[in-house]
Amino acid sequence: MSVPVLDTTLVPALGEPRPQPVPEAHDTTLPSGLRLVVVPRPGVPLVELRLRVPFAAASARAAAAHVARSAVLAGAVLLGTARHDQVEIAQLLQAQGAELGVSVDPDRLTFSTTLLPSGLAPVLGVLAELLTAATYPAGPVEGERARVAERIAIARSQPGVIARSALASRRYGLHPYGQQLPRTELVGSVSSAALRKLHRERVLPAGSTLVLVGDLDPAAALDAVGAALGGWTATGTDVPVLAVPQPVPGPLELVDRPGAVQSNIRLGGPAPARTDPELPAVRLAAMVFGGYFSSRLVENIRERKGYSYSPRSAIDHLAGGASFLVEADVATEVTGPALLETTYELGRMALTTVTEAELDAARRYVLGTTALATATHAGLASTLSALLGAGLQPGWLAEHQRALGAVTVEEVTQAARRWFAPARLTGVVVGDAGRVADALHVLGPVQVTATAEPEPGA
Repeated sequence: MSVPVLDTTLVPALGEPRPQPVPEAHDTTLPSGLRLVVVPRPGVPLVELRLRVPFAAASARAAAAHVARSAVLAGAVLLGTARHDQVEIAQLLQAQGAELGVSVDPDRLTFSTTLLPSGLAPVLGVLAELLTAATYPAGPVEGERARVAERIAIARSQPGVIARSALASRRYGLHPYGQQLPRTELVGSVSSAALRKLHRERVLPAGSTLVLVGDLDPAAALDAVGAALGGWTATGTDVPVLAVPQPVPGPLELVDRPGAVQSNIRLGGPAPARTDPELPAVRLAAMVFGGYFSSRLVENIRERKGYSYSPRSAIDHLAGGASFLVEADVATEVTGPALLETTYELGRMALTTVTEAELDAARRYVLGTTALATATHAGLASTLSALLGAGLQPGWLAEHQRALGAVTVEEVTQAARRWFAPARLTGVVVGDAGRVADALHVLGPVQVTATAEPEPGA
């Protein structure tokens, strides 16, 4: 039986990307210093809440202890307040269709939830309790410490985590960004008193941003926030993000994982910040290189060579600086060739001009995924929270779209030459050193370090 062939001439051409709408953002700063941004989006009866609290370590010397305490605090803040215990807090939230999540990274502590519009005032009331009256009871805190330690132990056995942690440590040293996971012995020593002190000194309204997106009346939302969070007036230490050390790439680090059947290749280097005029060109260059399925890296080491299932590159933004990151997980026997091809594609980006077709496809992909990411309440709330935390306004989305549309192939080549040159990047490979070291040495200097996590069954 013959298989019908698709006539591609019948497929309509892609239209021009739609302009990025500027959100209708109602921006107010409360007397406490808390910034409230309300974006009304009627139609879907839901509200997304994101509260971002600056939470950087005070110094590199204190970073290890701060990372450990922060990891425990993110779970322990929900363990009870002066009025309600952990179960009662969960019940109060669930009655409004909400489940509060708390996360922490080297820059921020974030409270997030989805709720029904009618539940805004009650949920804000629970949030206010947590911000002003969290008790950190000793028994439950001990249980939270044990859970955090268990999660760390599991994470440290994962090769992707090992690779990410090794790259961060190589790039940032003792800076908080270099400490991806807290040390278990420090987690085990975190006390209730230490958590209460950290909360009192660092969970502050001044500098924090609350974003509400959804079926809301801005004036009513402002009244609800003022009534619920007006008592959150804590004052403490304003801690700026520490300056990021200048990168010194050095030799490729090979983290030995005896018996591993796969190697995890990670490369990283600095990238322009969101406020840098060169960011649009770098984003598009990263997309052409390895940012999506039609990229050069995917075409090379996945489609042609079959070395990796999902190689990728991306620009990652933190308060202290942005990064260009490359990842590829490959079979042990092709570790050297895969790194060679990855380096080749980086050099080709820097030394040869991309085609108009490549640039157009990458541009459409970036604009399309940005539009999709901000089309939902949740996506827009998270995006705005990140932008506001970086000191940008909601209108940045439309401005960035226009800037992406104006990038030329020459600007992409210049950006790749400046930011993607292999010599500028720090490299880490996690794999079986006994099987991959010789091949990697052919490509350049290699520094072998040990890991205590052998492959199961090795």
